Amino acid sequence: MKTYISESYDVAVIGAGHAGIEAALASARLGCKTIVFAMNLDTVGNMPCNPSIGGTAKGHLVREIDALGGEMGKAADECAMQIRMLNRGKGPAVYSLRAQIDRRRYSERMKHTLETAENLDLKQAEITEIRFRDEDGKKAVEAVVTRLGAVYPVKAVVVATGTYLRGRVLIGEVNYPSGPDGLFPSVALADCLKDAGVSVVRFKTGTPARVKRSSIDFSKCELQEGETDLCPFSFESKKPPENKAVCHLTYTNEKTKEVIMRNLDRSPLYTGVIEGVGPRYCPSIEDKVVRFADKKRHQLFLEPMGEKTDEIYVQGISSSLPEDVQLELLRTIPGLENVKIMRTAYAIEYDCVDPTELAASLEFKKIKGLFGAGQFNGSSGYEEAAAQGLMAGINAARGVKGLKAVVLPRSSSYIGTLIDDLVTKGTNEPYRMMTSRSEYRLILRQDNADLRLTPLGREIGLIGEKRYRAFLLKQKKIKKELERLKNTTARPSRELNAALEAAGSEKITTGARLSELLKRPRVTYETLSVADPERPKLRRDVTEEVEILLKYDGYIRREEREAEGFLKEEARLLPKDADYLAIEGLRLEARQKLDKIRPESIGQASRISGVSPADVAVLMIWLDRRGREKREKKDEK
Repeated sequence: MKTYISESYDVAVIGAGHAGIEAALASARLGCKTIVFAMNLDTVGNMPCNPSIGGTAKGHLVREIDALGGEMGKAADECAMQIRMLNRGKGPAVYSLRAQIDRRRYSERMKHTLETAENLDLKQAEITEIRFRDEDGKKAVEAVVTRLGAVYPVKAVVVATGTYLRGRVLIGEVNYPSGPDGLFPSVALADCLKDAGVSVVRFKTGTPARVKRSSIDFSKCELQEGETDLCPFSFESKKPPENKAVCHLTYTNEKTKEVIMRNLDRSPLYTGVIEGVGPRYCPSIEDKVVRFADKKRHQLFLEPMGEKTDEIYVQGISSSLPEDVQLELLRTIPGLENVKIMRTAYAIEYDCVDPTELAASLEFKKIKGLFGAGQFNGSSGYEEAAAQGLMAGINAARGVKGLKAVVLPRSSSYIGTLIDDLVTKGTNEPYRMMTSRSEYRLILRQDNADLRLTPLGREIGLIGEKRYRAFLLKQKKIKKELERLKNTTARPSRELNAALEAAGSEKITTGARLSELLKRPRVTYETLSVADPERPKLRRDVTEEVEILLKYDGYIRREEREAEGFLKEEARLLPKDADYLAIEGLRLEARQKLDKIRPESIGQASRISGVSPADVAVLMIWLDRRGREKREKKDEK
């Protein structure tokens, strides 16, 4: 095929899903001339699985993306149909926003954002090749090539291909090459990456059927309404999203199980046809009934796909069973006895990279200027993808400008935890973010994402002056109100004691500081309003932060001390030229793992699977000795 040289760019982003969007916008907003390629422009920001954003730990990621200057939170607020706060029965560390999203509106909104962004071009084209040049004995990105032969010279590339790389859809006995939603797969690019020496693994994911709203008897289902007066995802949004839709809850039963068990021999999961490893935390319905054989039922959520469509997403029943079996099992479920399928459920296999080939900046260790983001890196979920896309876009732009990469430590964010887990430990299944993955849940709450990360977003260049001034004002108000509550004494009164008793707390007989009263279980900031006539009028996000900081003060301070210790280990950098295979005292497995992953610090080395505390001790002794020898040689000169 004849090729021709097209326009040159600083950064090219391959894929315009959730990772690609954030990567492209970050790069362009940081002043780099950027182009983002999509297989089909009608699928920018597509949600091939559940049309929702947020959820446990995922809501934290969205707020962190927003705090750093990303786009997902704003778009979610604008396109939400229903919003809820999950984990209300637990502490604020695990509160997580979740919104049902209008799928088409979200896609249109993100496409328009890309179209109108400065320094950014959006192009429908399939990238079939990434060209490299030799730079000081190392591969470096040189250009990307489209199927039509256009060659775009570039300085950096972000691969955000989702589930397209060598994609294969499986439904019962039928399987065929395909990307999500019936789109073309990307085969040539997968071959190109493999030829470039990229280690590829094969993963699998799946999605449930979409059914017709009018064929559902909702009277047999449980109503699940949204909540009001919640904080939005974006710290810039003026008010929470409006609830425009409701969801419903129903359950599988013994008849459902019987249909599935009778047809297991037709499931590609159990016939050996599926090669890829699927997500443990989101199994298909056939996997659920086999693994949890004693469970009599599984809950399903009926969730709308948009305001202007009759499609309903049946969450909780992903499947790769044949279409006729899918219909039969759906019709055993209360409310779905006469259901009509609009889109058949399917499994999809795809290629992705072994994420341990990436540095913490998400740049390939052995290929300069090549970055990975999203499902290409072995993760699952829109939010995980967007978080990686944001960081890959930031670091691609900084690399082009000759600036140091931005790496978020685990102690700073869920984004830092996500990336560190991937590049340090790798993953043998599609990685999903959960609050339990973080050692610092109490200080990494969703409510304080801006307090943790907005100063960094400002430093990077993604937070504007107006927003930063508003952030500083909020910070000032929180500090001032904390001091006021610590220095204000409430006197015993009939009204206050009645409020305390109503909250399940003991009455007071002597004066008590408001800050101490607020530390009591079930006593809220609002509870104390009757004893606080001088209270200033403050926004809810300010009072919420004040209440959490006082109520969990001791626990927060303890976790902050632990985080400080973690940062000391992260500050002990390991030399890039370290010959781990030659370090005496290290076990063979540790030598091999360290040589493969090449950790950047003692802290990162300690988190590598197969590296024991004894190995870390050997490594620290070796590092100290090496430093001492270097100093002695310097003194001799």
